[in-house]
Amino acid sequence: MTRFIALAAISAAVLAYEVLLTRLFAIIQWHHFAFLAISIALLGFGVSGAALALWRSVVEPRLDAVFSACALTFAVASPVAFFLAQRVPFNALELVWNPWQLLNLGAIYLVLVVPFTAGAACIGIAFLRREDPVGRVYFWNLLGSAVGALGMVFALSALSPVENLAAVLVLGLIAAAFGLAADGDRCRTVAGVGIMLFAAAGWVLAPTSWMTLRIAEHKGLPVALNVTGAELVLERFGPLGLVSVVESPLVPFRSAPGLSLNSPALPPEQIAVFTDADAMTTIDANAGRTPAAYLRNMTNALVYSLMDRPNVLVLNAGGGRLVAQALAHTAARIDAVEPNPNMVKLVRDDYAAFAGHLYDRDEVTLHVADARGFLAATERQWDIIVVEVTGSSAGAHGLNESYLLTVNAITLQLRRLRPGGWLSFTQALKLPPRGALKLILTALAALERRGATSPADHLVLIRGIATTTLLVGRDPVSAQNIAATAAFAEARSFDLAYYPGMLREKANRFNILADPVFFDAAKALTGPGRAAFVERYKFDIAPATDNRPYFHDFFRWRSLPELLAMRSAGGAALLELGELVLMGALGQALLISLVLVLLPLLLGGLSRGRGSLAWSTAAYFTAIGFAFFFIEIAFIQKFILFLGHPSYAFAVVLAGFLVFAGLGARVSERFAQLITTRFGIERPTAAIDMAVAGMALVAIAHLLSAPAVFAALSGLPTGGRALVSLTLIAPLAFFMGMPFPLGLTLVRRADPALTPWAWGVNGCASVNAAILAMLLSMHLGYVAVVVIALVLYAIATRVIHGVVPGNGSSE
Repeated sequence: MTRFIALAAISAAVLAYEVLLTRLFAIIQWHHFAFLAISIALLGFGVSGAALALWRSVVEPRLDAVFSACALTFAVASPVAFFLAQRVPFNALELVWNPWQLLNLGAIYLVLVVPFTAGAACIGIAFLRREDPVGRVYFWNLLGSAVGALGMVFALSALSPVENLAAVLVLGLIAAAFGLAADGDRCRTVAGVGIMLFAAAGWVLAPTSWMTLRIAEHKGLPVALNVTGAELVLERFGPLGLVSVVESPLVPFRSAPGLSLNSPALPPEQIAVFTDADAMTTIDANAGRTPAAYLRNMTNALVYSLMDRPNVLVLNAGGGRLVAQALAHTAARIDAVEPNPNMVKLVRDDYAAFAGHLYDRDEVTLHVADARGFLAATERQWDIIVVEVTGSSAGAHGLNESYLLTVNAITLQLRRLRPGGWLSFTQALKLPPRGALKLILTALAALERRGATSPADHLVLIRGIATTTLLVGRDPVSAQNIAATAAFAEARSFDLAYYPGMLREKANRFNILADPVFFDAAKALTGPGRAAFVERYKFDIAPATDNRPYFHDFFRWRSLPELLAMRSAGGAALLELGELVLMGALGQALLISLVLVLLPLLLGGLSRGRGSLAWSTAAYFTAIGFAFFFIEIAFIQKFILFLGHPSYAFAVVLAGFLVFAGLGARVSERFAQLITTRFGIERPTAAIDMAVAGMALVAIAHLLSAPAVFAALSGLPTGGRALVSLTLIAPLAFFMGMPFPLGLTLVRRADPALTPWAWGVNGCASVNAAILAMLLSMHLGYVAVVVIALVLYAIATRVIHGVVPGNGSSE
């Protein structure tokens, strides 16, 4: 029993560390680095498998000792590796002009792979013990993994990043201690306790600087703290992000995106709040008592000039500025939706007096919920729905899923409008135009879905010096609406960019550009030449959908050479760095996995002299390695829509695939026997064929039914949605767990020496699949990634015949 506790502890520690890294990467770099954490973890499993295969004769006589040594290495290396990785001078923004940054990215891989290799080696050692039933080993491994993945989500709400790293260290030490005590030797037990105390003391005595998160210098929080007198006064860590509060008494914050240059009023005293050290919102002084007059002179105030005393829905309320703006325009009722409870606590509790008790106003109702889920779960309607579009000027947000800005989402928002109601979208102005154009196209597609006969007649677009605001009407724009818009813009020196019937000379009058590019583009997008304009445009402005929810991704590969040639003239600012970083990471992962996993196995002679048998084995395990993680990554991304945040989706989907794929692997042998005894099918590969067929049926059923299920059940609490998610994942993951053990069984029968070869090539494929799946989903969509995975599984069912005696294999 002691050994199984040790196995469960190290399994929990490895998965908890992987989930924790996704949050830490989101803070110190960007959210999409989560997929690097998956890739690095898989690389560790591949390296450990290759090492155990090559040194099996050395390891087997001393399994308990090696297990404990690896567990101790994991425990010590997990925090040390992260803090060392922070000190690698990697700056994604420099990739455009400094390709040597790829070496720094590779260094991060090599540093962080150490703890994963050690932890994975412990799990591999557990499977080498012949006296332990495989079923029990699987059970404790999967139980620990699921507890670690889901447990870390709860730990993120209660503990700081450093405390969570300490929790991972403790789990590793527990595994090491139980491993030493497994054979009942009292001296080893005492040594195990001593190791735990020594390592714990080392953690407590470590320099404080080692325990500080080193956030990339280009993110908003470090930039703000560089201002003289700026001070970080409060931090809260949770699954939805690190919330940091900054006060700057000497150089006050004056955040007013879209403020008119001739506004007679300026913002009041403000406190800045950063999420994951980047996305900034502000809390205005006395916002709940006397909303500041400046709020009437921003581009997003346009919508209030079209309605009197409206009922307003503010999505992603943040620090409350949009709520205060609605109050400044005498809104009759305001519903504010904010998904992050830590953000809500700041405005409602910690800074309630400073904010003038904004959320205690009678007109204001606060909802702590995901915006998209809130819209799906209610049947209420509003006069105005307000969305502030956030993004990064560096293109870093191009890889972030934006399920509030898809065709599906805007269609839903239109359904929540009363007759005569408006959607209001405000975002940073970009030149050449990108976000505004993609939003126009997305809105037009949503209006077409709603049956609008002339969708272009529902749009109004204005711009200031720094923002654009697009209004989307449930009903066509009226002459009174146009007159009110023109008067609003004229009074504040904002430029009209589009309304139905607008003439070109009405555009580009105040904040003058070389050409009225926003009007020209909007006119093209609302006219008969829309498709041709979108096709020839240098940026990807196609509408975002739930299948491809990357609203902020404007990257087109065909434009890359031109933009690179313009680097010295400012073209670097036009590059979408997210995809370039992913491509660099994919190259790094491919090179490192080949060198650390596949090359040692090749040099070890595992495939030598085995002809097509070795290469059929390689092809099969490569195919299922890519296919498995294509589906897993696609599901993580897709379930963000249902679960409301990447952290929840990552932990729940990962735990679901671990548990149910493990159960499928556990019963795979019985499944094969059932096919033979019940159906009389003697073909050795029949069980694999049936598993893949079952997988395909379940996957197709999921793709067809998931949108309706998500919409119907999105009102459930987070725990309920997590249970629904696990239920949806279970049958697919169950079948996906079978091809690997069934194929490995056939390989062992054909040539047992090829078992490490199978592990190695599967590990190489898995390492690269995590990143490649992300790239494919961005360009093709989640559905295409799942279909590609099913095709790979189908190919694998044909390839596996090459390792079955009598089916054409040669040695």
